[in-house]
Parts: sequence; C-alpha cells; structure tokens
Amino acid sequence: MFDAARIRARCCGAWLFLAATLSAALPAVAGDWPEFRGPTGQGLSTARRLPTAWSESENVVWKRPIPGLGWSSPVLSGGRIYLTAAVPAENEGPVALRALCLAADSGKILWDREVVTVARDKVPDVHAKNSNASPTPIVYRNRLYVHFGHLGTACLGLDGRVLWLNTELTYAPVHGNGGSPIIAGGGLVFSCDGASDPFIAALGLERGNILWRVPRLGENLPKTFSFATPLLIEVAGTPQVISPGAGSVGALDPQTGAEIWRVRYDGYSVIPRPVYGHGMIYLSTGYDQPKILAIRVDGHGDVTDTRVVWTAARGAPNTPSLLLVGDELYAVSDRGVASCFDAHSGEVHWQERVGGNYSASPVYADGKIYLQTEDGLGIVLKAGQEFEKLAENQLDERTLASYAVDDGVIFIRGDASLYRIEAK
Repeated sequence: MFDAARIRARCCGAWLFLAATLSAALPAVAGDWPEFRGPTGQGLSTARRLPTAWSESENVVWKRPIPGLGWSSPVLSGGRIYLTAAVPAENEGPVALRALCLAADSGKILWDREVVTVARDKVPDVHAKNSNASPTPIVYRNRLYVHFGHLGTACLGLDGRVLWLNTELTYAPVHGNGGSPIIAGGGLVFSCDGASDPFIAALGLERGNILWRVPRLGENLPKTFSFATPLLIEVAGTPQVISPGAGSVGALDPQTGAEIWRVRYDGYSVIPRPVYGHGMIYLSTGYDQPKILAIRVDGHGDVTDTRVVWTAARGAPNTPSLLLVGDELYAVSDRGVASCFDAHSGEVHWQERVGGNYSASPVYADGKIYLQTEDGLGIVLKAGQEFEKLAENQLDERTLASYAVDDGVIFIRGDASLYRIEAK
C-alpha cells in the first residue's frame, strides 16, 4: 500500500509531516536536492553559510561547459549533479536528448548518456525561453528519472545505464515541454498539457508502464496548454497530488488519478509549481493576467466558491514559483516585482521592484531569499516583513533554471555552463 508519509520520510526526513502541521515545510538537514525546487519541492533548505557574493571572478569554485542546451534545473544526490540537455542546440539534424552526471566537488563530467534521439521534424518548435530539455530530473531510490515531455520519459541507473524508456504518451505541445515529474503513489506523475485534450499520467517506477492516464476536467477552454509541476501533499492522512493546468487546479488520488477537488480560474500556460502550508495550497494562475490563489485543501468536488481564502493580482508571477516561509508568502513577478504577503490573509507586507526579468523560482536558506534574473543577476534579500536587499551578483550567462543548494554551496545553470558558487 502507498504510504506518503513513509516515502517522504525516506526521501527527505520528516518534511511532509512538517508541511502539514507547520506554516511551511523545512528540511531536517541540508544535503541532497533531488528534484525541482529541492527535497520538499518548494524551494526550502536548511543549508547554512550560503554565499551572498559572487561573480565570474569571485567565489566560483568551478565552471563547467555543458553540451547542447537545456533548462532543466540541476539536482544533487550523493555528491553528484544530474542534468539533461538537448544536443545539438541548433536547428539542424536529429536531436539527442541526453542525461549528464557531474561530480559536485570538481565539476568533472562522470558520464554523458544519450537517452533517445529524435528526428528533427518530430522535435517541437520551442519558445525563446524554453528548450527541448527543460523538465528537471528526479533522483529516487538509486534511480534517475528524466522526462522530455511528449518526446519520452526514461529511468536510468546512477551509473548512466538506461533501464527503461517510454515514448507512448504523445500529444501536441505548445512552445515545447516544461513541467517536471514527481514521485507519488508508487509512480512517476507528470502533466501532459498540450494544444488539445490535456491529461495527467503516471508511469510505473520499475518498468515505465502506464499506471493511469486521466483527462483534465473543463470544457470550452480557448487554450489548454500548461507547464506546471505537480506537488504531493498529505491532508488528514490522505495523499493528494496538486496539479495546476489551464482553467483549473485539481487535487488527485495518486493511486488512480481520480479527482478529489477542483478550483476553476481564468488562466493558461500555467508554469509555477504550487506550495503548501497552513492547510492551504498557494499557486499562480498563469496567463494572461495571473492571480495568486490561497486554497484550503479539505474540500471535495468543485470548491471554487467555498475554499478560496484570498487572492492577489498585483505582483503575481507567470513563471517563477511562489515561496512559503513560516507565515510569509514570497513572490517575484516575471518583470521583477518582489512581494511579501501574509500567508493567512494575503495582506501585503511589502512590494518592491528589484529589477530584471525572471523565470527561475526563488530559494529560501539561512534567513535569506535568493532570486535569479534571466540575464545572470543573482539577488539576495533578507527574509522577513521588512524589505532589505543584501546583495546583487552578476554572471555572464543567461540563467533561466532554478538553483540547487547545499551547505555553503549554490549550483547555478547558465545557457552554456554549470557553476559551483562557494564562499572561499
């Protein structure tokens, strides 16, 4: 039987319990960062001594060129960094979708494995801020799971051997692929929200077989595509997969995909991953006019009119995920407005223009909020109800991926390189 608390405990200590009982989930120890937004899936870390100053010439322990192009965020497990990339990056010839493993201490590429090669005419056109390798991989029980949207999903051993590959879940993407997979209900769960007939699916961890596939609910949506990563939570002992898409967010039974509750909204091309605390899910609703919603998770059926606690429009992001730390909910909009809300009421503590354009999701560690602009500028804020900017740090590469962190270390992916940033 599936036991969400046991699986979460094995992955990342007692974090799921903390997420259900405290204002926000904080990891028990720093260390592995095994999936998109870290071990809690919500951008939270107990890592200490993270650097607040860096540049191309300061506090860069190593800078490793990465072949091809990919905007999957780095993940960290057992002293190794895992990434995906599409090679070549140019619009000529077939595209090799690859998984890479690097030594975290030296940046040495330990292996670089071709997972699947796709003919150029089968590769979708992608948005200027996307790639053919944007979903972030996940490390779970000595396996690496990589996802390339409709182009395929695979499981590798940590030595780089491809154990299985599934290319059955086809659909027509818009602007390419983006949402990352999660582990839930004994399967690998992800969204397949394309140009029509969007659905959510789960693959078996051992063989990659389709465990379930359920259509998105909703009628007469003018645009159905989205790129959001689901979040596994637990409500009164029952696991829920929170999966945003165009027109609505749904809570699903991770064993079957059956819907538990749903909230409708106006929005499509939904990218931010939800966060969870205080008995509520917080999310942003996507284009064209995003809103932040705070939704109680104890409902059943269509709860649009009964479980939305508060909403906020000003400062809501289209792309970066939210960040819940204690009683404060933080956001940074795509155009560089950072906000701090009271998580219970939506009251604004502060809103400040911090500059730049944003795709990467923020990270909290050691009392600080870390932001990363698309043009390489890292901004460090002090967490709290009063705004204070601590540092600005420029790198020379375009940066759309989110951080991975460990004690004293930040890993940053640029469009050509992976950086290890560490205070010397």
